Amino acid sequence: EVQLVESGGGLVQVGGSLRLSCAASGFTFEENAIGWFRQAPGKEREGVSCISRSDGSTHYADSVKGRFTISSDNAKNTFYLQMSGLKPEDTAVYYCATEVGVSRCDRAWYSVPMYEYWGQGTQVTVSS
Repeated sequence: EVQLVESGGGLVQVGGSLRLSCAASGFTFEENAIGWFRQAPGKEREGVSCISRSDGSTHYADSVKGRFTISSDNAKNTFYLQMSGLKPEDTAVYYCATEVGVSRCDRAWYSVPMYEYWGQGTQVTVSS
């Protein structure tokens, strides 16, 4: 059974940092691309970042480039999203997602339908 469990969210002040974790199980960790998404109240879920397992390439939404970093730890079967320079507009529930058997981020990596499995989400709140 594929499982994705996010953690690490919380309340942080503007300019602060958080590291989100996505613990993965039920599939071959080294062979699956992972996407991070977020959803703010009243807004659609949007793609934040994706990491390919085939070549380690990474992708970011323009709104987070230079502030967020996606990574993975094979020994822990865990993906991370390091967030710094946080802004109030980063406030959202953050989700990790995967499509089993897909090792490379698709050109439309930011699209919700590209992913079959999702975690339950972790809340990030940035206060001003």
